[in-house]
Amino acid sequence: MALRRVLSLLRPGIPRLARLSTAPAAREESAAGPGPVPGRGSAEAVRPPVPAVDFGNTQEAYRSRRTWELARSLLVLRLCAWPALLTRHEQLLYVARKLLGERLFNKLMKMTFYGHFVAGEDQESIQPLIRHNRAFGVGTILDYGVEEDLGPEEAEHREMESCTSAAERDSSGTNKREKQYQAYWAFRDHRDGVISARTYFYANEAKCDSHMETLLRCIEASGAASDDGFLAIKLTLLGRPQFLLQFSDVLTKWRCFFHQMAAEQGQAGLAAMDTKLEVAVLQESVAKMGIASRAEIEDWFTAETLGVSGTVDLLDWSSLIDSRTKLCKHLVVPNTQTGQLEPLLSRFTEEEELQMTRMLQRMDVLAKKATEVGVRLMVDAEQTYFQPAISRLTLEMQRRFNVERPLIFSTHQCYLKDAYDNVTLDVELARREGWCFGSKLVRGAYMAQERARAAEIGYQDPINPTYEATNAMYHRCLDHVLKELKHNAKAKVMVATHNEDSVRFTLRRMEELCLHPAGHQVYFGQLLGMCDQISFPLGQAGYPVYKYVPYGPVMDVLPYLSRRALENSSLMKGARRERQLLWLELLRRLRTGSFFHRPA
Repeated sequence: MALRRVLSLLRPGIPRLARLSTAPAAREESAAGPGPVPGRGSAEAVRPPVPAVDFGNTQEAYRSRRTWELARSLLVLRLCAWPALLTRHEQLLYVARKLLGERLFNKLMKMTFYGHFVAGEDQESIQPLIRHNRAFGVGTILDYGVEEDLGPEEAEHREMESCTSAAERDSSGTNKREKQYQAYWAFRDHRDGVISARTYFYANEAKCDSHMETLLRCIEASGAASDDGFLAIKLTLLGRPQFLLQFSDVLTKWRCFFHQMAAEQGQAGLAAMDTKLEVAVLQESVAKMGIASRAEIEDWFTAETLGVSGTVDLLDWSSLIDSRTKLCKHLVVPNTQTGQLEPLLSRFTEEEELQMTRMLQRMDVLAKKATEVGVRLMVDAEQTYFQPAISRLTLEMQRRFNVERPLIFSTHQCYLKDAYDNVTLDVELARREGWCFGSKLVRGAYMAQERARAAEIGYQDPINPTYEATNAMYHRCLDHVLKELKHNAKAKVMVATHNEDSVRFTLRRMEELCLHPAGHQVYFGQLLGMCDQISFPLGQAGYPVYKYVPYGPVMDVLPYLSRRALENSSLMKGARRERQLLWLELLRRLRTGSFFHRPA
């Protein structure tokens, strides 16, 4: 029972799911006329107003930067906006390495792109930058930026081998997974179409152990540098992606089964938290399908496991797939094409089960180390065919480690059509079970690849149709979380965006909801080398703000630098404004005689 093993490894002692509060409207109340927040004490009720922030004040925005650093930033950002250079940047880097030799090439990169976007080569060399940023109110999300610079053939071989099971590679085997969760030859290099995110390819278990050791050193470095740091991790770094694909397929089918039952009860199209199935009708439907006997089905839906409301919502339904019930052996759903019942999870070989177990153990080791040194882990989102499993595994870690405060942060991608459902479900689950919600909200990094894959393979495009729709989704999800923070002082959110309008929206809603920055509930995040005109004014005004700080040897972070250059070219409006502000500050320093400004 592979799935039972997964959840028993992750969940040694999970609190029982509580029933939904009967007063959800109170949590969605209007921000008009907010009074003292219940349960927060009189000290917080008389806090001063939320500080104002001026993103156009270049003197304050660049107070932490020396003039030569401003000039370097302007040069790098201008080069990133040069299409002819970007088109041939890989060839130009190769030629420069050959002509200059590695030593001179490294110096050139440190004077330009590497020096702008990367903090240093190792844990020791990054400490001065971390301390300097902290002095100006900006914290650190440490991000080990090293990636393997694989050729296309090697990357394609690794991807296909690591995303298919032994049974699927056997010519006699059949693939029962949905289209979205299968490996396809046309998309064998999952770097294609991805600009703003790291990608990893599974090599072997020893390599995954090496990645874990590197991340453990990163946790130690972050803990040594500050007492409030983060470390960003990707789960594809820690194990064979085949497991993530198969587990994602299980979770998606189970969720679709719920919505199929909802449609039969006349509840098609409702929001996730508004869909509630009548237990008696559901038991009858499941029994007719022959999934289990009536006695077994009645045992699933008891007051002890699901409460006494007589209905089942999606959180109740999802909770059935765990080690507290006897449902694992019944993990079958009807195939909509054939009408036959099929097992949700394909059989794992002994070696595949060991690989799955090792991946979960690595996650556990990292979380325990982070707890020990006081560093928070931020689990990055990845492609949609991995993401259901990543989200579920992250949630299990949150249940275990977010008891007193949010140590594990999930990531919600707001360019997804179901982003709001995902956010509301996670907020409600944390509220019911009593652990601390922590999430990073992003727009998303895989849009072009996701669209192309959905169109080619033939499943529904998971991405919002327009950039405007994604912005609206981002603000809707953010607003829901901010309203939760108003009532729950332990919940936290990271607003990870380079969009100034989204930052302004957040500040306005914080003021309306009386969420003062001193409460350290709302964090802001930007990449090192991008949007300093947002990060540093926020930090100097007292808002918790963090920079993603990558580090690693020059030659090993070249793929990262390539993506940063391409990403800046794609964010034309924001990059243009940043260049304009840099020019204004340089001219101001020339006019006022402060050209040799020393940050203090």
